[in-house]
Amino acid sequence: MKLASLKSGRDGKLVVVSNDLTRHLPAGGTLQMALDDWPASEPLLRRLADKVDAEGEPFDETSCASPLPRAYQWADGSAYVNHVELVRRARGAELPASFWTDPLMYQGGSDGFLGPRDPIHFPPAAADWGVDFEGEIAVITGDVPMGADEATARAAIRLILLVNDVSLRALIPGEIAKNFGFFHGKPASAFSPVAVTPDALGNAWDGGRLHLTLTVDLNGHPFGRVNAGQDMTFDFPRLIAHAAKTRALGAGTIIGSGTVSNKPGGRPARPIAGGGPGYACIAEVRMIETIETGAPKTPFMTDGDTVRLEINDANGQSVFGTIEQTLRLTAG
Repeated sequence: MKLASLKSGRDGKLVVVSNDLTRHLPAGGTLQMALDDWPASEPLLRRLADKVDAEGEPFDETSCASPLPRAYQWADGSAYVNHVELVRRARGAELPASFWTDPLMYQGGSDGFLGPRDPIHFPPAAADWGVDFEGEIAVITGDVPMGADEATARAAIRLILLVNDVSLRALIPGEIAKNFGFFHGKPASAFSPVAVTPDALGNAWDGGRLHLTLTVDLNGHPFGRVNAGQDMTFDFPRLIAHAAKTRALGAGTIIGSGTVSNKPGGRPARPIAGGGPGYACIAEVRMIETIETGAPKTPFMTDGDTVRLEINDANGQSVFGTIEQTLRLTAG
């Protein structure tokens, strides 16, 4: 089953979308309302899903907000330790052994997400902020009790979706130096037009990892073809259990994977040149350049740059729809 929120007010209008993303039926209410009472709402939504191909109206991804236009909680992990290791290597630091056993996680702003086709808008001063994209996978949970084990966490996964976690790389080091976490360096994120129930992913979903390729294009050129299931050190049940260690998670909590990062053949991923895995963020390219040449060469996003994120299934069909966003540096 696939769900989306058409733009309307703060929280959108919930719709059920056909598997091929061409038709939709209104479901009434919002996605948060459905998540709050999932045992009652899920059967009703599935009945609509059974009818959407025959009775649905045309579906337009450009009319979508993020599936949850705002959420009670957005916590982003760093499940691909290869990415973290490269960050450390680029600045000549060792990776602590605990990073392989204890996930990193920060709590992001969730009071308003960008839509999947909304521009990334900042004032002109952001030209010096190091604007970057980050291609990630995320899950939306039901209620998770404090201290939940991984089996409980796995059962609480309601939906899977795609993320562009926008990052301002030049602002992050100063915030980290204060030893109090991210704030300015992590502005509003954007999510895919459609969120998908685990069963709709078939064998590509193993209960904790999505084994499909994330396609990343920058200004119409291939930038990354990274497998979301490969090199994911911590799966989603582990991330959810980590988040719930000292707090209960309310229905509608979003947990992110962090930047998808592959390390094929035991070596850092190389830039795409006629194939290759490439990258899901600019920062990782710059890390490799720093490791190999002593300095980065690839610039961060500039005004007018467009990033496109998508995941296709084994038949070439888009699973979540497309995130496509253009950076706009304008006053006001």
